[in-house]
Amino acid sequence: MIKRLFLLKSVIIIFLVTGCGFKVVNQSQIIDFNIDNISTAGDKRISYIIKNNLLPYSKSDGKKLLNIEIDINKNKSIKERNIKNEITKFQISITAFVQYRSEKNGKFQISKRGNFNVSNQYSQTLNNEKKLIKMLSESIAESIIEELISRVNDS
Repeated sequence: MIKRLFLLKSVIIIFLVTGCGFKVVNQSQIIDFNIDNISTAGDKRISYIIKNNLLPYSKSDGKKLLNIEIDINKNKSIKERNIKNEITKFQISITAFVQYRSEKNGKFQISKRGNFNVSNQYSQTLNNEKKLIKMLSESIAESIIEELISRVNDS
């Protein structure tokens, strides 16, 4: 009797949770703007990655025309040292100051940070740094698109 009651409660809960009507939002349907120009200042590698990740989101039939200016600052600092006072970890923080112009002008700031380990080989340390910079840059580009969608579509 107790097992049947537990099974019945479980089935009811599953039906209530899965039948809530929640739908995943497809961002390509929300985007209603065309990126006319993206100008960047700051670190060239990060600018290139961000610019290339923003361009596919531009719709040629978008109603609003956007001009975007992005100023990128990269800061690399020491995160950890060992007993011998050798550096074991670095921290990189990337800040993007975004200014957009459309029917309505606005600006916002996005910051991301991450750590990477120092390896025994210098080339491996550089590879670790490049991977982290690429990952942070792609994350910033996604955040910029999300912020632009919310700000431009609200007006």
